[in-house]
Amino acid sequence: MKVLWVEDHAPVRDMLAIAADKAARSRVQVDLVMAPTLMAAETRLRLERFDLVVLDLGLPDSMDPDMTIARIANMGKYRIAVVSSMDTRDQAVEAAVRCGANIHPEAVFKAGLPFNRFIQRPDSFEDFLMDLMPSAADTTGMTVRAA
Repeated sequence: MKVLWVEDHAPVRDMLAIAADKAARSRVQVDLVMAPTLMAAETRLRLERFDLVVLDLGLPDSMDPDMTIARIANMGKYRIAVVSSMDTRDQAVEAAVRCGANIHPEAVFKAGLPFNRFIQRPDSFEDFLMDLMPSAADTTGMTVRAA
């Protein structure tokens, strides 16, 4: 799975880089690309294909959470997940869901993430990322109709 993680906080980026390195050494299928700003993320999205974009909402070049999600959502077909410490993260995700964005329906509180576990157990990092992806039922679009 190829993941773009948009995060401006350098210590968090450092922990994620270590977790991604450990995952690669353990042959866990996570290709993690980091972007420190919204503009850097947009540049990466123009050049590469991603399965998942993990998005912090408190970026230095975009202070409006709704606009941050909208800009990322309009750049391609990938799943978006919000991982942020902003108080308004849940409302921003709810608004994006109502607008039909391909976004995980629940924001993740960044300060509660187990970064040390991601480093110590690379499979837990992969499990966390896979949980942010849509389930098979969400992607099939199946509806059952009576004959």
